[in-house]
Amino acid sequence: MEKIKVLFKGQEYEFPKGITIGEIFEKLNIKGAIGAVVKPLEETKEEKPKEELLSDSKASESGIYDVHTPLTYSAEIKPIYKGSKEGLEIMRHTLAHILAQALSEIYGRKNVHLGIGPTTENGFFYDVEVEGVHLKEEDLPKIEEKMREIVKRDLPIERIELSREEAKKLFSELGEKYKLQIIDRIPEGEPITIYKQGDFVDLCRGPHLPSTGKAGEFKLSHIAGAYWMGRSDQPMLQRIYGVAFWTKKDLKNYLNFLEEVKKRDHRKLGKELEFFTIDQNIGAGLILWLPRGALYRKLLEDFLRDEHYKRGYQFVYTPHVGKSVLWETSGHLEFYKENMFPPMEMDNETYYVKPMNCPFHIAIYKSKVRSYKELPLRFFELGTVYRYELSGVLHGLLRVRGFTQDDAHIICTEEQVNDEIKGALQFALDILKVFGFDEYKIYISTRPEKSVGSDRQWEVATNALIKAVEDLGLDYEYDEGGGAFYGPKIDIKVKDAIGRFWQLSTIQFDFNLPERFDMTYIGPDNKPHRPYMVHRAVLGSIERFTGVLLEHTAGLLPLWIAPTQVVVLPIADRHNEYAKKVAETLKREGFRVEIDLSEESLGAKIRKAELLKIPYMVVVGDKEMENNTVSVRGKKEGKNLGTMTVDEFVEFLKKRIEEEKGNVVEPKK
Repeated sequence: MEKIKVLFKGQEYEFPKGITIGEIFEKLNIKGAIGAVVKPLEETKEEKPKEELLSDSKASESGIYDVHTPLTYSAEIKPIYKGSKEGLEIMRHTLAHILAQALSEIYGRKNVHLGIGPTTENGFFYDVEVEGVHLKEEDLPKIEEKMREIVKRDLPIERIELSREEAKKLFSELGEKYKLQIIDRIPEGEPITIYKQGDFVDLCRGPHLPSTGKAGEFKLSHIAGAYWMGRSDQPMLQRIYGVAFWTKKDLKNYLNFLEEVKKRDHRKLGKELEFFTIDQNIGAGLILWLPRGALYRKLLEDFLRDEHYKRGYQFVYTPHVGKSVLWETSGHLEFYKENMFPPMEMDNETYYVKPMNCPFHIAIYKSKVRSYKELPLRFFELGTVYRYELSGVLHGLLRVRGFTQDDAHIICTEEQVNDEIKGALQFALDILKVFGFDEYKIYISTRPEKSVGSDRQWEVATNALIKAVEDLGLDYEYDEGGGAFYGPKIDIKVKDAIGRFWQLSTIQFDFNLPERFDMTYIGPDNKPHRPYMVHRAVLGSIERFTGVLLEHTAGLLPLWIAPTQVVVLPIADRHNEYAKKVAETLKREGFRVEIDLSEESLGAKIRKAELLKIPYMVVVGDKEMENNTVSVRGKKEGKNLGTMTVDEFVEFLKKRIEEEKGNVVEPKK
């Protein structure tokens, strides 16, 4: 019998090939382990990446295996115990199966059709179809109770390998139409495994706990819709989400975090602040900016234009549609078509709404002969683009179908490219700090599977990005395969007030489009040369950035960009004229002021201003009118700031704005 070597705590052992992890633990007298981290001792044949549909757990890619799994190669093993971080992946995956079993027992096995049940960052979900039943949030406690009952049964979990014919027969008898589709997608020669707990079986690659009783603390959180295989032409299933941790304390802390997330949901805040709406008669993923939101957006865009102008960017404007030849030349129709809206036929020509601005900026560059003396050229546009996103992934402002990028393209010589990338990166970091994003992670996103260009071009471009980041003394990580189809990129992910990371800024190196569009400049030798091109967006898109900013600030925007900075609240009608006088004085000083002259009580006026998260409330009554003062309450400060003269309040506001915008570093001359 063929043997394999197993290294444990520095000592090498020999076992029969195919021995399970659990059997190894028995022979080595390892007690209580629920799995192992497995690291091959020798180079093994590289596995082809699994389809996402088949990958219901990330554990095997991380070298995490359960006690049921056979070991077929020599490896070092490290036991995983209940309570460990590595064990969470195993436990959460088992809870997905326990959820599926609970549904089967409540609604009947033949009525429940299972899709996929993977783990998530903090829990698990299962996509299901229950015949004749549309599950609601109020059903979750009942399902959760049944799950706890299954945990208490402490059912042993088995891993069983089946032939393709056996698997098809089993899941046909169970009426599992979606599992049959998964089986058809499993490559020939690859093992097909099921996991069994009690009478319940599920198609799965693992890993799982030794028994259901070893599961930790969990809670079902919500239900959402999800197209089967993520495709809108497939049935809509119901996705039941759960969160899970080893201890009650960790679960409670996470549930508290989720409550904070709900409070900060930009869709809720956007409605309360009267910032934006989405009308289904206009279309999903298409944003309507309401007057308050539109004023905020104007302030943001004016700020961006000013900062770009200081740094030598030139403003351009481009159309929203372009002929198909443009997108054929750029490569978008070959590599990006699934993200584009369908074509439009006009005047015997084919047009597409633009998914990106770059080909238009190239056309502007090519509108005349360029000299090396003009470079670098930095074209900037607040350009609106349209990308087809599946309806199931649309999410408020964060995932939309039409959005405006703070988009720029820098065209430069080879000698200038490093300084330009560094300048763009520093610019992005400076602007993000103004909005309170002081913590961030930088990623170098490398070549994706669908891409253009030679290995050499990708290597040169990637190294250029790395050099720029290192020259600025910044730490970075790699996002393997996360680049654009035309080149690698630097992505900046900012950390918000409650610890979440969001990708905003991007800087991309492009060696593809200058070739495809035959871009040239006349060099000092009077001959044409090929320029380099850098794509970059500081905030990413106005929509996504606004969603992130609202959640980061919980809707309490910095004073300088709040659509209304001050609201004046007269206590009674007799104070209205003085209130108007105060408001006019503040407006003359350049502040955005509202005055509430309604007949509501002062308490009601304050509640309204609180809901709109207006930074400062100014209350005026008999005493203030008599002394020519105002009583100030700060929303961010959460308290009354006392009585001030109007002039003192003006200086107070100016100082606050100066402090907020003080992070903007003036560009070097």
